[in-house]
Amino acid sequence: MKLGFYLLVLGVLVLCMAFLAQAPSPPEGASPPQKGEPKEKPGANEAIHGRRGVYLTAYVASDPKILAEVLEQSKKFGLNAIVVDVKNNNGEVCYSSSVPLAKAVGAVRPILDLPELIERLHKNGLYVIARQVVFYDPLLAKYLGNGGAPWVLPTNGTAVSYNLAIAKEVESFGVDEIQFDYIRFPDDGPIGPDYSGRCAAVEDFLAQARAALSVPISADVYGRVMWPWNAQKIDPIGQNLEGIARHVQVISPMLYPSHFVEEELKADPYGTVFRTLSHGKARVKVPLRPFLQAFSMAIPSGMSLPEYILAQIRAAEAAGADGHLFWNPRGDYSALWQALAILAEQRGGA
Repeated sequence: MKLGFYLLVLGVLVLCMAFLAQAPSPPEGASPPQKGEPKEKPGANEAIHGRRGVYLTAYVASDPKILAEVLEQSKKFGLNAIVVDVKNNNGEVCYSSSVPLAKAVGAVRPILDLPELIERLHKNGLYVIARQVVFYDPLLAKYLGNGGAPWVLPTNGTAVSYNLAIAKEVESFGVDEIQFDYIRFPDDGPIGPDYSGRCAAVEDFLAQARAALSVPISADVYGRVMWPWNAQKIDPIGQNLEGIARHVQVISPMLYPSHFVEEELKADPYGTVFRTLSHGKARVKVPLRPFLQAFSMAIPSGMSLPEYILAQIRAAEAAGADGHLFWNPRGDYSALWQALAILAEQRGGA
């Protein structure tokens, strides 16, 4: 009786070992799933690609005439995304937020009916990117006793939890992506010293956001962050391209030629955009979806704004950007519509 029992147990063990031997092994170097890893919607990462669109402040997006024009022109020229402020540079939360600290700070400004706007944009076939300004926040800074300083730091736990709460609330309204801007320290020191501690603080916030949110997240960064010297973590703003790329699905470098210090970069919109993106693509594999300049500032002599915009578009495409976005702080995209009309004509489109 006992011998039969032991033989049965031995047979079961042999079968189990044979089954395990046939089970596929994880790829070399793969890590087991960790608690708190980002939870992403199926297909979310595919949706990020090839997005082209314009940025609107909440005030502009709330203007029926301007919004109607943007929707009409976006359809005409095949744009498929819109970036809209949900928390802006003034620290204003631009919808009816229920986040307790937003109310305590006096930040709630219901400029937008956000759920209604998202629904309308989706009905027009647009991918909705919610822009959230993070650490440049005059209202929260004042509330926390930072005097007249408009900044709260990425090392401040209250600032971190506040912005995560807003992002989670915004996600619940159905946006397709959350884009963090001013995800950095103030530009308050020389380039050169070791700022790895600042970089780590920025990346820790993004890691927490990635774990807390299901929608893709993107980060706006300075154009200079693309350049090779940035890998040394010597920039006071604490934006390191490789570190940020580990935590986001898209990076949007703000490549406005007018904002570079070097005159040769200001004067060459095509070359500046192409070179800057090429540097970034050589360093990271995460998609780069740049912001391009659609406003009149430091436009080279003899070049119109539509021509300036066209040069940037061509450079972004040639450099292999994954889509692109246009920035005009007033929402005046008349020059962009002209540029896109020229481009469509040259390419045999409408």
